[in-house]
Amino acid sequence: MIARVTLEIALRKEFDYFIPPELADQVDVGSRVQVPFGSRKVLGCVTGLAEESAHATLKPILKVIGAQTLVTPKILKLARWIGEYYCCAPETALKSVLPEAVRHEQANWRERLHVRALPVTGELPKLPKRQMEVWRILEARPELPLSELLTLAKTTAATVRHLEDRGLVSVAAEISERDPYAREQILPTQPLPLNSAQAKALAAIISAMDGGPRPEAPRSLTFLLHGVTGSGKTEVYLQAIAHALEQGKGAIVLVPEISLTPQTVERFKARFSSGRLQTLVAVLHSHLSAGERHDEWHKIRQGRARIAIGARSAIFAPVEPLGLVIVDEEHEHSYKQEEAPRYHARDVAIVRGQMEGAVVVLGSATPSLESYYNCGKGKYTLLQLPERADDKKMPVVRIVDMRQTVRPGKAIPIFSPQLKEAIAQRVERKEQVILFLNRRGYSTSLQCPLCGFVAECPNCSVSLTYHRQENKLCCHICSHVAPVPTVCPNEKCRNPAIRFSGLGTQKVEATLVKLFPQARIVRMDSDSLKRKEDYRRILGDFRVGKIDILVGTQMIAKGLHFPNVTLVGIIYADLALHQPDFRAGERTFQLLTQVAGRAGRGDIEGEVFVQAFTPFHPAIQFARRHDFEGFYEQEIGFREQLKYPPAGRIALLTLKGRNEEKVKFSADYLKRELEKAVGDIKDLVIVGPAPSPLLRAETYYRYQIMLRAQRMAALSQRLALLIRSLTLPQDVSLAVDIDPVDLN
Repeated sequence: MIARVTLEIALRKEFDYFIPPELADQVDVGSRVQVPFGSRKVLGCVTGLAEESAHATLKPILKVIGAQTLVTPKILKLARWIGEYYCCAPETALKSVLPEAVRHEQANWRERLHVRALPVTGELPKLPKRQMEVWRILEARPELPLSELLTLAKTTAATVRHLEDRGLVSVAAEISERDPYAREQILPTQPLPLNSAQAKALAAIISAMDGGPRPEAPRSLTFLLHGVTGSGKTEVYLQAIAHALEQGKGAIVLVPEISLTPQTVERFKARFSSGRLQTLVAVLHSHLSAGERHDEWHKIRQGRARIAIGARSAIFAPVEPLGLVIVDEEHEHSYKQEEAPRYHARDVAIVRGQMEGAVVVLGSATPSLESYYNCGKGKYTLLQLPERADDKKMPVVRIVDMRQTVRPGKAIPIFSPQLKEAIAQRVERKEQVILFLNRRGYSTSLQCPLCGFVAECPNCSVSLTYHRQENKLCCHICSHVAPVPTVCPNEKCRNPAIRFSGLGTQKVEATLVKLFPQARIVRMDSDSLKRKEDYRRILGDFRVGKIDILVGTQMIAKGLHFPNVTLVGIIYADLALHQPDFRAGERTFQLLTQVAGRAGRGDIEGEVFVQAFTPFHPAIQFARRHDFEGFYEQEIGFREQLKYPPAGRIALLTLKGRNEEKVKFSADYLKRELEKAVGDIKDLVIVGPAPSPLLRAETYYRYQIMLRAQRMAALSQRLALLIRSLTLPQDVSLAVDIDPVDLN
């Protein structure tokens, strides 16, 4: 028997290996194996079996890794699609569907010594004092990990071994699962009553899961659940998952990394921690240790956890059979992978659902234009939750024109008088405040008012950001760090009055401390979260009222439900509006709406202050009115006119290297080759080459070519063929991004 193996080295082909008789019953499609390759031993995955090979002499498989096939045939099929559609090597796609913690040969369960009390016949023999103390603990708790027992008894392992010699206890190694939520106390919850809109949405999803007729979308198993913030989308998810479990199927729930709060995870664990539909809920995300990821993944593969919740890569969780996939906050750009394979988890979820006959629910208060457009085309079914659950009112949004706060010769204030007064009122009333600014650090640049010098990163085309607490200048692209100069570094200037400009979350926090010394203020951004438990601790403190004002970046914008938050302030609302990206307006609208949605989730009506220098921009005005449909109508007109997504499709080709002239020359050469290879595709537009908006990043110069077409599948196939035959200078690399979300 022959095994076709895809190796973990980028060679874009399968290799045939002979299966030795002693391994015949262990090797199957999806098995992880070690094979000889030249003088090396490398790991790979069996992607096919055959009776014979075109090659006369084959090397044998050396060993099988793990007792169970790790890549199921269905996931293998999905990996093949990813490789083809996103123009990446098959082995790269295959590596993406298995967590690194599972892939490694050394990856295994953790074993710990456990002590178990044995039955005693007759009288207990007379024991020394320390042995008796250990025995009394085991009488109350007959089995304990050895380390825990030694801590409780304040003794050594020798004492326990003496008890083992006397036949009173057994000491044996047992698998000890690394559960990141083991210390959490989960209180079971029951399904909540649904309002009419929730009930209607759930009925449509359940009908699709049951295979019932739906004349409005007869071929579609995907839904878009468009519900305003606080409308109860999560309860619909939970009850739909319950139906999947009743059918004997499992579910995958995708949430953006920043929304993977303990609060979110607890809601799912609490609902399915007990009762008739009890199951383990496995959690997969980047903040877990390698051991925790290994154990959580295997709980799913073994069928003990029938629900997987996690960020982007959780779409590959081996849930089988799969009945339901939920993509919450489906508009989030963090669902897009930044390295090869550059897949979008939302789109992969749709394809996986189609392959496995599972229902897919995309949920958002601010849907991506792509998903809403697909509803209009009949590809998705639109379900709407237009009101907040429990009849809570949407927050009142007030736009503050910051141009009115500018005074001659004075710096622009961080807080408008209106927002400052609103914060003071909430602090006095013991209500909570969230302040949002999507820029970390203290000041965004260091510049000289005399000669115009700006402290820039030597590796990237950006200015350095000042971090006051650490007293350093830092690049937020490559993490370059530089000392803070006391005078202008320009040798011809040396002005001692060099100053900082712009603002970040550190400056907002420092200003708040001066304005409201009595308030308990905490900042939450990637600089303040040093350990993985810091995020959970801060949100826990905020929930129980230990924090009055929470200042943060995008990580506080979504997934948070705190009923005592009655005020949200958005410091610089038009920060992202002026970026060279056709999605700038869409991103601003989504972010403002999502942040505003954190207010007024309790009994007191919420209020939102949006500070902006372009207050009449459509993205800001439509967000003020919570009017997604209005924003969509005006935005889609612009997209259709220029054939930008969702009215067209985009592929972005980026060349990078350390020599700018060589990169530019390679980009011109690539343009000519593209015109030969794909120029005959109807409606294709080739734009560029041109310098990337961020020309230099991490010492590399970057040039881009953008391809716009009506359909991507044919273009993607042609690009894959071109890439294989393309010859570029050794120090120039090419990255292909299909359906990019970031044009920088």
